[in-house]
Amino acid sequence: MRPLPSNLADAPLRILGIDPGSRKTGFGLIEWHRSRSRRVASGCIRLPEKMELPQRLLTITAELEQVVQEHRPDCAVIEQMFVSNHARAGVVLGHVRGALILSLARLELELFEYPPSLVKQTVVGTGRADKQQVSHMVKVLLNLTGLPQEDEGDALAVAITHAHLRNSPLKAS
Repeated sequence: MRPLPSNLADAPLRILGIDPGSRKTGFGLIEWHRSRSRRVASGCIRLPEKMELPQRLLTITAELEQVVQEHRPDCAVIEQMFVSNHARAGVVLGHVRGALILSLARLELELFEYPPSLVKQTVVGTGRADKQQVSHMVKVLLNLTGLPQEDEGDALAVAITHAHLRNSPLKAS
């Protein structure tokens, strides 16, 4: 954790957003200060198709831990699981989320979760927005020069959601 400035009311807040996936996990770190956000770092952790699940979990958590060590976020936010019609995919995603949550707990980062529909509602204005709409609004809200990759954009969107809702009664667990 970064040391906190003496004037906490004026301190920027670093929020790490995570869009978990078993082949691609998006991450996006923003700094929220005085009702403005800026992108600090973002990207995707991509894994080879042939990699076995235990190795994928180790790789995803190790790379995310590097991001945390390098950028020192104040908290982390993860998108809640979308219930899929594909049971196996849902179980694998559950393993990824569990590994990420455990890793963040070990790093002593406070963790929040938001459902995908609330993230879309907050960033785009409708809970049924598609990935392109989310990416476009992330680009606008963070004043980016180009569109982020899908998973990267979703991770930035979940971080933006927490920045906007962290003091709201709508805040998730």
